[in-house]
Amino acid sequence: MWCCLSNIPYDEVVTYLDIAQMVNKPKGSLAVGGANGRNPMSLILPCNRVIGSNGSLTGYAGGIKRKLWLLTH
Repeated sequence: MWCCLSNIPYDEVVTYLDIAQMVNKPKGSLAVGGANGRNPMSLILPCNRVIGSNGSLTGYAGGIKRKLWLLTH
């Protein structure tokens, strides 16, 4: 999963489901969210670029306001 995070292009977002499908676990989006929330290198691996399947800004340890700020800058 970590290599999937490192491959998210700078100006794009992906969903937890997208990452789950990338690692061949199509029902694993909750597990991806849990692992993403425990990302020890959030400044290096862009976990803020992962959003909910419905486009919602969920699951960022730094808070939704910070996630929104990071996505817009």
